[in-house]
Amino acid sequence: MNISYNWLKELIEIELSPEETAAALTRVGLAVEGIHPHKDDLILDIDLTSNRPDCLSHLGVARELGVITGRPLKATSGSAAAGDELDAVPFPSVLAPEVVRVDAPELCPRFTARVIRGVKIGPSPQWLVDRLDALGERSINNVADITNYVMLELGQPMHAFDLDKLAEKRIVVRTARAGEKITTLDEVERELDETMLAICDAERPVAVAGVMGGFESGITDATTNVLLEVAYFKRENIRQTSRKLGLATEASYRFERGVDIENLIRASDRATELILELAGGEAADIVDVYPERQPERTVQSADISSAVKRLTGLDVAADECERVLSSLGIERTGEGEYKSPTWRHDIAIEEDLVEEVARHAGYENIKDELPPAFGAGEYQATEVRKRRLRGALVEQGFDEAIAYSFIDVRHDDTFAAVPEFLREGGEEKFVTLKDSVIEGAVRMRPTLIPGLLGALRLNLNHQRRDVKLFEIGKSFAAAGIGELPTERELFTIAVTGGEVHEDRAMPARPLDLYDAKGAVEAALEAAGTAGYEYRPAEVAHLRAGQAGEVVKDGRVVGTFGRLNEEIAANYKFKQPVYVAELDLQTILAEPSEPAVYTPLSRFPSVIRDISFLVPRSLTFAEVRRTALAAGSANLRAVSFVDIFEGKGLADEVRSLTIRLEFRSDERTLTEAEVEAEYGSILSRLKDEHGLEPRS
Repeated sequence: MNISYNWLKELIEIELSPEETAAALTRVGLAVEGIHPHKDDLILDIDLTSNRPDCLSHLGVARELGVITGRPLKATSGSAAAGDELDAVPFPSVLAPEVVRVDAPELCPRFTARVIRGVKIGPSPQWLVDRLDALGERSINNVADITNYVMLELGQPMHAFDLDKLAEKRIVVRTARAGEKITTLDEVERELDETMLAICDAERPVAVAGVMGGFESGITDATTNVLLEVAYFKRENIRQTSRKLGLATEASYRFERGVDIENLIRASDRATELILELAGGEAADIVDVYPERQPERTVQSADISSAVKRLTGLDVAADECERVLSSLGIERTGEGEYKSPTWRHDIAIEEDLVEEVARHAGYENIKDELPPAFGAGEYQATEVRKRRLRGALVEQGFDEAIAYSFIDVRHDDTFAAVPEFLREGGEEKFVTLKDSVIEGAVRMRPTLIPGLLGALRLNLNHQRRDVKLFEIGKSFAAAGIGELPTERELFTIAVTGGEVHEDRAMPARPLDLYDAKGAVEAALEAAGTAGYEYRPAEVAHLRAGQAGEVVKDGRVVGTFGRLNEEIAANYKFKQPVYVAELDLQTILAEPSEPAVYTPLSRFPSVIRDISFLVPRSLTFAEVRRTALAAGSANLRAVSFVDIFEGKGLADEVRSLTIRLEFRSDERTLTEAEVEAEYGSILSRLKDEHGLEPRS
């Protein structure tokens, strides 16, 4: 970016020499790579980073100098900042607001137009020619030169049309139609597509929005009536259009990095003032199509001075912090709240405020310190719990997978996300990528299930029929406008195939719903959490009757079950697949149960398996709860063994087999003691649920 030293002095009073100015700008992050003489001026060659489009103008650089020198900016002549208003005639009916139509407000949130009649096109005065030439811009004519001049001064690209060459003297901002063509100002015919935004008259495109104007509607020596367009376009669309057309311009360079949506009127006023001065004519009132004002962006910082000290080590007084931020246009709006200026797209969090203060305080003032000596590193408590969870699953034969964070749009609403994660209603739920690195995968995943199913499919394609996978990773959901996406850490498993029997001479046992549930239970136990309830549920991606949810204190934290037939068919699974997904972030937020040392018992356990015919509405969890309540301290465990339904049983019942484990830490239990407690448990199950052992 080339900046004129003389031009800067017109915007702010500078007592620094060009070399001192260059050094000062470099110190605050605007790296001046060279100083080049041009006639009676000096040109600063500044290397800007992509996050500082506000400095792609002399005004932006002058604003930075204002913070450095403590001097205020001079008001640009004729601009709103100067408190002046242009003498304007009422806007003619030929371009009334209803004739300026914006059909794509999502790509063009604001569009302004102003007619200037009776202009005289001719060469620019020498001062304007010299100034443009010094910055690498060739002179064309007075009106075209003025649009370039204002862009370099205020950072706002604009375009002047010959009003009389616009069909019906109308402006329509819309996306191009397939196959539409336009000859741009460089006299090259270009074909547009439906993704490109075009500025059109009543018949055809007359400019590629944000990139370059059209040759046929351009200003010529015969032009007498000018339509001045100053607009704000979505930077993603301009970047995409510029790349597709292979056409990079000064305008597209600024638009694709971001311009100031609130600077349009000021830029239009400034250009109009110069046109009236250098080309004559009469200006009409401005048409401003701005249907939805952009929301203010605020940043929270309770104590900016303390934040600067904490993050950089610099001691900067609170008053100095406020001066720097205020000079940059970052105004304090309340206790601990700052408003980000519309020309700064990179100010979003407290760390951004700290950076602004720190670079003006001087990074070179950060003291060198030896890093503190640390002992042996250790994991955070939550990381320890996750490692235990991983270990428990690996012990059960699981492999850990790491899938892509991007999924296809065809998965939208196919898989149920963890509760209270996605925003339901009219607002966008998913995080969508503008330009995905994987063809078709434009969604940030709201669930980890699609990635694991893809991994299962890959294993099955390679003849691995018995697969047990798990993943711990982030899921993503859309937040409000201007907010970062919401992230949540999930724990997901997917299993299919068979389980090798402990006695390897026995055939493999097919994995089922209870294997998935058991894996979840083992993982939660390893993570140090307890008190979860498992109950039947209806889940979008799971098969009816073979789906459940995991509940803690009345809150659903996950689901498990068999993949439904439709999804299984889409993945071409020919054997049952079982999945589970839990909100690990919520689970780990619960305090972990302390580990209690229990010595191994020297005495044997006594096992009793028992089968009941139970109603379908009665769950194992209820049976287990009743049995544990009926037993004494000698009842060590009540576990699930098997469930059977179908042939030989009525439709409303099924056979449930449970296992009771009895053991004392003090002695070997006698048969009579076990039978007495066993009978007590059976009696309680009969009284509360009407259950009797099957013969």
